[in-house]
Amino acid sequence: MAQEAERIPSHCRSLAGDTAPERLWQASVGAPVPDDAVRIHFIDHAMFAIEAGDVSVVTDYNGYIGDTLWAPDVVTMNQAHSSHYTNNVHGDVAHILEGWGAYGEGAEHDLDLGAMRVRNVPTDIRLGNGNGTREGGAREPNGNSIFIFEAGGLCIGHLGHLHHEPTEEQYAAIGRLDVVMAPVDGGYTVPREVMMRIVERFRSSIVIPMHYFSRYGLNDFLSGMGDDFAVVEPHGSELLVSLDRLPGQPTIMVLEPQFLSD
Repeated sequence: MAQEAERIPSHCRSLAGDTAPERLWQASVGAPVPDDAVRIHFIDHAMFAIEAGDVSVVTDYNGYIGDTLWAPDVVTMNQAHSSHYTNNVHGDVAHILEGWGAYGEGAEHDLDLGAMRVRNVPTDIRLGNGNGTREGGAREPNGNSIFIFEAGGLCIGHLGHLHHEPTEEQYAAIGRLDVVMAPVDGGYTVPREVMMRIVERFRSSIVIPMHYFSRYGLNDFLSGMGDDFAVVEPHGSELLVSLDRLPGQPTIMVLEPQFLSD
């Protein structure tokens, strides 16, 4: 209860106002974060640094975040590919949250660190065929996770290496996401039209595309979402987001990946 009192309550509900997206703040990883705000930095591929208060997380951590001595308090990982996990986690990381567990059982995480709560919703992954690809319809139940971060009154979701549209039960467990990081590669994860449907279902105030391999693929996603979502390119890698600065219209924010450096 004491930890929850330190964090602005989040019910996975957006309280978006009419603030234009270009007024979202920008700052630097490691700098102080206002109590009512969350900093999001796109590192690379599916890795983001998320900071709130004195708590920091790196998502889908693969062991290299840049030429820096900075280390987060928490890392989350998924096992779909080696670009989403590592067996060698920096010694300063206090909490290592793997998105999988024993075969078919998955993992359950609900970590309350005061300024931030981190939880997961398990999802299935496609089984590999031995040559580094994952083809066919066979699945490992609960082999990956969607991670949700509640901080600053916001509910932020990282869809990870998603291989199927969430079920109704999974949508309910995730809740209303104010910010969502969505893989838009269209092949290694879900087909692009499926991801568009997922993003439309969440109707988040901010959508941050990730896990794409070309500008062509990114543009295909942007053009498919353009009728219902505004598209903003801040020409930077970071956002500092708060409830009172969420855009009034659902907005895709195209961040530029940037490794961290000291």
